[in-house]
Amino acid sequence: MKNHLFLSYIFIVCFGCIILTSCETKKPAIPRDLAKQQVIPKPISVTATGSSFEIESNTLIQYQTEELQPIATYLAKLLRSASGFEIPVNIEDSEKSLNTISLKLTDSISTNEGYEIETKESGIVVKASMPAGIFYGVQTLRQLLPASIEAATKTTDTLLVATGTIKDNPSYGYRGAMLDVSRHFFGVEDVKRYIDLISIYKMNRLHLHLSDDQGWRIEIKSWPKLTEIGGSSEVGGGESGFFTQEEYKGIVNYAQSRFVTIIPEIDMPGHTNAALASYPELNCNGKAPKLYHGTKVGFSSLCIDKELTYKFIDDVIRELAALTPGEYIHIGGDESHATTMKDYIHFMNKTQKIVAKHGKKVIGWDEIAHTELLPTSVVQYWSRKGENALKGVEKGAKILMSPAKKTYVDMKYDSISRIGLNWVGYTEVDKAYNWDLETYESGISKDDIIGIEAPLWTETVQTMDDIEYLAFPRIMGIAEIGWTPTELRNWEEYKVRLGNHKDRLDALKIDFYPSKLVPWKSADIEKTNDTIKQ
Repeated sequence: MKNHLFLSYIFIVCFGCIILTSCETKKPAIPRDLAKQQVIPKPISVTATGSSFEIESNTLIQYQTEELQPIATYLAKLLRSASGFEIPVNIEDSEKSLNTISLKLTDSISTNEGYEIETKESGIVVKASMPAGIFYGVQTLRQLLPASIEAATKTTDTLLVATGTIKDNPSYGYRGAMLDVSRHFFGVEDVKRYIDLISIYKMNRLHLHLSDDQGWRIEIKSWPKLTEIGGSSEVGGGESGFFTQEEYKGIVNYAQSRFVTIIPEIDMPGHTNAALASYPELNCNGKAPKLYHGTKVGFSSLCIDKELTYKFIDDVIRELAALTPGEYIHIGGDESHATTMKDYIHFMNKTQKIVAKHGKKVIGWDEIAHTELLPTSVVQYWSRKGENALKGVEKGAKILMSPAKKTYVDMKYDSISRIGLNWVGYTEVDKAYNWDLETYESGISKDDIIGIEAPLWTETVQTMDDIEYLAFPRIMGIAEIGWTPTELRNWEEYKVRLGNHKDRLDALKIDFYPSKLVPWKSADIEKTNDTIKQ
């Protein structure tokens, strides 16, 4: 009898220990509302279930196929530095694991860049039909986590993701930024940082303006003086530079890892003083002009009548096409005031064919619409008026929307902005956001448009901080215009979401412009206020 009582006592004690242990290890989920998360660009569909998934010491990331491994590693790096946890990365196995973030490819999502995120208390699944969609799902996931994860140091915040489902896909396939590295040169690390920043907001193109009157920035091995001479100058005459072909390939590869396609531009027949100074035989009088350090436009032109000019173009495009896996090469074509219209048309017709010969499609600034456009050529709308773009539509061309009044992020915000231009007026954050691609120009519909691009010209821009000050936060709104359907966008709602990104922008060390039109909000201030109240 005594043995029976003793065994009963042991059983009760052990059972109690199991219960207590179980209670200690299984923490109740903390309520979170997915519908209140501040994601940019705004997703199409959000369904909240009111709970949360917590990233803990036993959280792991699984990926379905090897092509998703780099994205899984990218996410793990972000989470490891913030959490201090190991966050293993494994290919998916047959055993179902708790506390797992899974990356999966599926045929159930019809668009190449669309994605779905399903979050439960037990784990997260990111699904897409293509790796690009998985990457964009990951970019949304990072915005569902505390902003402190962006600081690349261990955070004191609990890493929670609100439960529910997000279904999303972009309105336009081309969502881009342009960086002018010709007026002032920016090196490899600056360009990579810009790629990182725009990719967070699901932009997928970076157009590099590689040549202009002030500088030539890409090594062409068959014409070495282009960088030896033309790469030595910039606005103001300061220290300059250029990309070797190996450096350019490195940028291209890095961009691909962020699902960004590089589009190189060689501007011609105008904006060519740096080339003419390097090779005077490209000038009609055979004389080399001085290197140019100013900011005026429209005074230079390649010699249209010389066959050497077209050999030069063929060599440049041939080498550039071999380095560039993307489908487009930009051939400029703007502000060619020193070239007659007859010569301009002749030149651009021949140049388009040279680009096509090397397996690429043409993008040109909207003046190119005056020429005999190839069926695949794209007209980039930039002018004060839409006449050229409308002419392009009449000729059957697709349009890339970059109206200067809305998308040129080198414009000043207001009269006291520390840098920037104002030749189309001032562009505050609301002006850059509060418009629609498909209704901006009567006669250009959504079917005519491939997407949107935000150019940043660098006449007044000398540092990475300068780039960030002009681009952010305006480029975030431009990214949303390209991604989110018009009917889901509203300035009054957007500015609140944007204001809630203050901590994230600070953690990313972005030197953004703190527009007074935006209700900037810091979680740190909220925590301080809560402490004071208590």
